[in-house]
Amino acid sequence: MSPAFPALTEMPSPQFVMAADGRRIATYLWGDDDAPTVLCVHGFASSCRDNWVNTGWVRDLTRAGFRVLSVDQRGHGASDKPHEAEGFSMDAFVDDLVTVLDTYMLESVLYAGYSLGARVGWQLAVAHPELVERAVLGGIPDGRPLARLQIDQARAFVEQGTPIEDPVTQNYVRLSERVEGNDLRALVALAEGMRLGDADPDVTHPPMQPILFATGSDDAILEQSRALAAATPNGSFIELPRRHHFNAPGSRVFREAALDFFGGGAGTAA
Repeated sequence: MSPAFPALTEMPSPQFVMAADGRRIATYLWGDDDAPTVLCVHGFASSCRDNWVNTGWVRDLTRAGFRVLSVDQRGHGASDKPHEAEGFSMDAFVDDLVTVLDTYMLESVLYAGYSLGARVGWQLAVAHPELVERAVLGGIPDGRPLARLQIDQARAFVEQGTPIEDPVTQNYVRLSERVEGNDLRALVALAEGMRLGDADPDVTHPPMQPILFATGSDDAILEQSRALAAATPNGSFIELPRRHHFNAPGSRVFREAALDFFGGGAGTAA
């Protein structure tokens, strides 16, 4: 895929962190060591490069004086890609980030997450509040991530080439095929694994940190995302004009709102 903005930011070689279950998680770092750190976590079928570099986020954050730490979540990018649903629980995703922050000796960070990365960010902020100072959660689903994807149709397509009939599942598969290096078997296992256990955002136990929610005006989950923001004591919400779920990360409005939000945090750079 060609970058949306040519020569935006060079990708460093991944530095691998070993997760608790032995999976390798690819991490990337930009900026000055003494700058406040923003942890950027991408969405389903995306990657650090696709979600944050090609859209200008890393460029704009580093120009604003932040250090950026990002990951390829398990099943994506240069990280390990298990084919078993059990390898993709919410706890596993959260634990991966805790391990990354511990490896980089970071006591707390600013957090930027989109879609699946936003859902994981919600859980990280709730389960480990000391690690997240404030967070931007874009395109966060109201329920279990990828609940609208039809697992049986996706698996039949991957294993037998059976055409997909469900339009939402077609969109997810197209998204998966768009990003170089994606492993469809791993992503189907991810979608199935996220349905194991209790993976819903608990509106009775929301994050207490300042949280900025952002969702595209053409995204089917717009109102549900707005409701999550309303249920969050220190939540605020921004609607991204003329954006749907799959192109919202490239929104300039989104990036500028995040920069303003992070710039208002104690100890952050302007």
